[in-house]
Amino acid sequence: MLVSELITDSRKLHIPESSLFFALKGNGRNGQDFIADLHGRNVRAFVVQNDFDTTAFPDADFIKVNDVTDALQQIAAWHRAQFDLPIIGITGSNGKTIVKELIFQLLESDHNIVRNPKSYNSQIGVPLSAWAMNKNHTLGIFEAGISEVGEMKNLEPIIRPSIGIFTHIGEAHAEGFDSLQQKIKEKLQLFIDAKLLIYHADEHSISELLPEFVREQNPHLITFTWGRCAAADVRIWKVEKLNLITSIEYEYLDQRRRFIIPFTDDASIANCMHCCVL
Repeated sequence: MLVSELITDSRKLHIPESSLFFALKGNGRNGQDFIADLHGRNVRAFVVQNDFDTTAFPDADFIKVNDVTDALQQIAAWHRAQFDLPIIGITGSNGKTIVKELIFQLLESDHNIVRNPKSYNSQIGVPLSAWAMNKNHTLGIFEAGISEVGEMKNLEPIIRPSIGIFTHIGEAHAEGFDSLQQKIKEKLQLFIDAKLLIYHADEHSISELLPEFVREQNPHLITFTWGRCAAADVRIWKVEKLNLITSIEYEYLDQRRRFIIPFTDDASIANCMHCCVL
């Protein structure tokens, strides 16, 4: 059979004859419990744990693996490797989905874009998103979210960004990390083979860790920054909030420019600056 759809949720079955179901375990649920129902709805291809008894489904095809999530990620990484197109990879603590959608709106008239639907940025969401990539796409925009050490190394081969954006990191570290520094280092793994990284130069926690990352893991990485500090490539000179809009004046290559956005909160201003710099 020819597989065109990867599914992990039995409720999202659309084309049973060409669907491959991954029986994931987690959050108190076991995907293998839904195989009989899916088989009754004409699904005939499944990825299951090695110990699953397939004898009740003699007309179905089963791929037995040690780890179903790992198998999903490996298939998605293989699929990603079939395409040579620019990919924008986005990570950070806040703003990932908004920045992704803003970039999509800015570039959709010039490119056929593949991207995560909604905020599908998890260990499961990213591979399902990347599976949508096809030969007609000219640009990819993918966000990656992680909750503990070791997760980004699973997502990087699936996204393989050529351009990276590191959004706001926040001051506190999440439960899955020992420190803010550990969280930043883990998120930087998304850019281990990227050519260019965009970030906010005034976020000192990122700026302090980047030299080590570049020196030890990606010596070819070029950084392109924005901020108020003198070292920023795109330097902000004036931010003026007026009722429901904000005017942002910045300098790049000795030229002053200004643009207006329909937001006044600091988070939205930062998100728009990431998009402007890109």
